[in-house]
Amino acid sequence: MGFRTIVLGFLTPWIAYACITILHLILPAFKLKGYVKHEKTGEPLNYRINGIFVLAASVLIWYLLGRLDVVPHSWFYIVRWASLAGAAVMGLLFSFLIVCTQSSTGKPFLADFWFGRLWNPQVEDGLLDVKMWLYMIGAVMLQLHVLSFAAHHMQVFGSNFNPGVVLCVAMTTWFCWEYLFFERVHLYTYDIFAEKLGFKLGFGCLAFYPYFYSFPLWFTANLPDPGRSDLIIPVLGLMYLFGWVFTRGANMQKYYFKRDPEKKFLWMEPTAITDGTRSLLVSGYWSKSRHINYMGEIIQAFAVALASGHPAVWVVWLYPAYYIALMFTRQADDDVICKEKYGDLWDEYKEKVKYRIIPYIY
Repeated sequence: MGFRTIVLGFLTPWIAYACITILHLILPAFKLKGYVKHEKTGEPLNYRINGIFVLAASVLIWYLLGRLDVVPHSWFYIVRWASLAGAAVMGLLFSFLIVCTQSSTGKPFLADFWFGRLWNPQVEDGLLDVKMWLYMIGAVMLQLHVLSFAAHHMQVFGSNFNPGVVLCVAMTTWFCWEYLFFERVHLYTYDIFAEKLGFKLGFGCLAFYPYFYSFPLWFTANLPDPGRSDLIIPVLGLMYLFGWVFTRGANMQKYYFKRDPEKKFLWMEPTAITDGTRSLLVSGYWSKSRHINYMGEIIQAFAVALASGHPAVWVVWLYPAYYIALMFTRQADDDVICKEKYGDLWDEYKEKVKYRIIPYIY
């Protein structure tokens, strides 16, 4: 790889993120109020949601640039290491900027740098919400990565391609598109109302999420078809969908409950315990474990790692290993936060829903 290519690779995330941001600002958007309230006014924050349109436009631009021989479809694979370096520098600069321009919380600087000092920063009353912008950036860039990696694989192996690569791309594509299709649902999730914006979210979305989540293909797109049974592809596809049913289903049930506590989700009648002020859902998915959506995400991560078809490449296992570490530690943090928020009601909830993540096991 020549010096010019390295420089362009380093600048690739900067250019891509700028283009994604412009698309976000100019494309039509759904305007709505979220779950989180403004710290000073107490009013729900305003949001512009158009991630699915930005994703579609970004994929179309990627396809046209390759089709017109402006930028090869495999570009993100070719410059992946230089691009990662560029994204890492951006993530660090963003994190320092978003943290150091705010007053200390009283905690040590490293704690403030990691967890952040701001809750939900916005530009022009929701024209651009920084957290939602970061999640959109991560999802779009992840999609471009896996498409580019698949393009490289097809160029190298042609008709002798590994079907697992196609499945891996299909799974990750589903992940990106359904995440942004249900973008408004994520206004009600943990990251939005329970985490501040620092290195963890800033660097995580700009450098970690769109690069690390592509690791199962990052290190296997240049490898041949391992010659597995034809049955393995549909089995792993079903495994992924099985995990998705728990992840998306649980999040949707909670979303409907927070929007309208009387509304039934699918066939599940909402049942809750309450202290007269706050309520906790104890029916459907949320009667099986306190974080059953985390179980679904872990299952999906294992399906993606297995789909790559090269289990001896140990790096692919970092993806599900990360999910296990993330979800189990987040579950512990959730319990502390929920105990502070709900008090005795949380203890009552734990009596009713005994399992933390995996029903009947943990």
